[in-house]
Amino acid sequence: MATLAARRLLLPRWVAGGRARLLGTAAEASPGGEEARGGGEGGGGPDGAIYVKKPAAAAAVTTRDETSVAMPTSFMTGSVVGKRFYRDATVRLGDDGNGWTVMLDYRTLKSPAKRPLKLPSRALAMAIAAEWEYQESDGIRPFTMPLMKLACTALERVPLTRAKVIDNLMKKFHQDLVFCRSPADSELTLGVHQKQKEKIDPILEWVNTEFGFKPIVYTTFFGGKQDEGLTKAVETVLKKTTDCELASIDAMAAAAHSLVIPLAMFRERLGIDEAIELIRLEEDHQVDRWGLVEGGHDVDIADLKVQMSSAVVFLGLSRGM
Repeated sequence: MATLAARRLLLPRWVAGGRARLLGTAAEASPGGEEARGGGEGGGGPDGAIYVKKPAAAAAVTTRDETSVAMPTSFMTGSVVGKRFYRDATVRLGDDGNGWTVMLDYRTLKSPAKRPLKLPSRALAMAIAAEWEYQESDGIRPFTMPLMKLACTALERVPLTRAKVIDNLMKKFHQDLVFCRSPADSELTLGVHQKQKEKIDPILEWVNTEFGFKPIVYTTFFGGKQDEGLTKAVETVLKKTTDCELASIDAMAAAAHSLVIPLAMFRERLGIDEAIELIRLEEDHQVDRWGLVEGGHDVDIADLKVQMSSAVVFLGLSRGM
């Protein structure tokens, strides 16, 4: 799924003059070579070359920054952070040969904390460049750039607060969505109970096989306490993740109200559609019975799909898939 989404992001787009180009192809040259440095006279031009330093033709023009541009802190929460100030978004290999960066014209993109946005794979860098490329001229809209926001989280927040992120995930583990079972002694909940047995029991069996401990199922919203061995096994998996992997799992857990479902996706036991079905199982049962509220249920479904899909795509692209 992640690979397919990435391929769609990298499709050629039409630019001024009727030319088609692939995002990021202008940045293939080595960062130390003449081509990457702008090459000939002027350091670049309409051929799409990447400027690492200000081109001579623009020497007298005042810009936001000579070689880089950082997004404001409000990027992580705001709706619009300013008008589009660049022509093209491309990618290039990092100056040290490790990681990939996104270029907005000749400027290197930085995070809201003004750190270089160095990404682990070319595929992820190109996908984020695509998000910047498709911004409208009247404003940059962060809510249309989920991969960029996940990258900032993975590169800035997770390294500094890794222990806290894992601790927060583990605190909610005992009240996981898949451990809560509707009672079977009521006509109102019997249908949900039967669907949970059909859809969720296979995931509970996977947990038993994967971690070596059988999870305990509760019929109360307050949950209970899972076996200490299972808790430690899950925590060990989280501690072994990379920053990008942990950022993806944390984002999915927040959207799913579950840690087991993101872990099943992380281990490739569940796909996106299967995960969304499990997350919405009880609510979809109520919708089937009482009807869908337009502007409510449909918006929730769309938002959940964006949150889960973007995290899965980010996870796959960070691995180079």
